[in-house]
Formats: sequence, C-alpha cells, structure tokens
Amino acid sequence: MKKLYHFSLSPFCRKIRLILGEKKIDVELIEEKFWEKRVQFIKINHAGEVPVYVENLLTISDSNAIFEYLEEKYNDPPLLPDNLELRAECRRLSNWFDFKFHKEVTERVLYERVYKKVMKRGYPKSEIIKSGLKNLKFHLNYLNWLLEKRKWIACDFLTISDFTVASHLSSLDYISDVNWQEFSYVKDWYSKIKSRPTFRPILSDLLAGFNPPEHYNDLDF
Repeated sequence: MKKLYHFSLSPFCRKIRLILGEKKIDVELIEEKFWEKRVQFIKINHAGEVPVYVENLLTISDSNAIFEYLEEKYNDPPLLPDNLELRAECRRLSNWFDFKFHKEVTERVLYERVYKKVMKRGYPKSEIIKSGLKNLKFHLNYLNWLLEKRKWIACDFLTISDFTVASHLSSLDYISDVNWQEFSYVKDWYSKIKSRPTFRPILSDLLAGFNPPEHYNDLDF
C-alpha cells in the first residue's frame, strides 16, 4: 500500500497529489497536522515536515525528491521533457516557485492568514501580509509574461512546472488572494489546469474555519 502524509493546504503536498493523480498512482491519503510533532510521524520523517511518501519499505520526504522518484519509476505520462534544455527550464521554474515564490509570497500571506491560526501561534501581522501581496503581483506579472509566449509554463506542453505553480496559486486562491482579472494569460492557464480531473479532489478539500471563495472550485471561474 502506498501512502502520502500531507496537509491539504500545503502547496508542496498539493503538487505531489497532482503528480500522483496524473500518473494514476493509487495512494492512501493521511492528513497530518505536522506542527503537532506526533511521535509516530517524527519516526517516519525526523524533519517533521510534509509531504512524506511511503511505498512498501521506502519512505521519501521533500516534494522534489518525491517527484524525481515518481518520475523515474512511473514515467507515464512523463512530466519532464526529453529535451535537455527544456528539462532545465522546468526545474528552474519549479524551484523558482518552491523557493523564491514560497519565501516571498506563500510564507507571508498563506502562513500569516491561515497557518498561524491553525497552529495557534498568534495573530497575523498586516505588514507582512501586505508585503507578500506586493510580491505576489511581481510573480504574477512574470508568469503573465511567460504565458504570452508559451502554451504552458515552461514550454508548449504540460510539465511539472505547471503543477508546481498551480499548487502554490491554488493554495492562495483558497483564501481569495489572487486577483485573476489583472492577469489574463495566467487566468486562462489556471482555468485549463484546474479543469483537469486530477485537480478536482484538491478543489473539494475544506479546512475547518476557512471557507474558499465561490469561484474557487468553479472550473469556468
């Protein structure tokens, strides 16, 4: 039995769930409140972070390590191109969002608005949220520029980059922090990717105490 320890509003967990769905890998989802440092979970992953993927006697943490394993073992459909240069571009953009975007936006907006309340770690700081929203516009402008020239994020076909970006943006969209109307190319792209069957289970997730906006799970916005 394959298992995925995850938190529903974590972009890194969402990315792995989308990859598993695209590759049609059946997995048992285990919602993990990782901040509680549950002893049994710490034994599985000493870092105490999600996602964690378990397959038989193998345990893998870190979303990029999990993706690379799944991509090599379950290569249908491939989420990295055959072309060397395009593979590099896919990894560059995935890392851009998992590191730069995460630090400049996700930590400042999603963590302040949601994670602090869920983890009972104080109240959100408005100045941090404002700086995150300002940074968000910069990243969305960059995405809009990329998508003027490409059908998908990294190239003209669907790759891991699209699922990485969509995971971060969908987490922010749950709390209605993405102004899609200002970024038409990004909006059209996101409408396409969130219409995929693999996205539906994620869009149906609900976090107690937080209700998504009406457009969140509307496939036509």
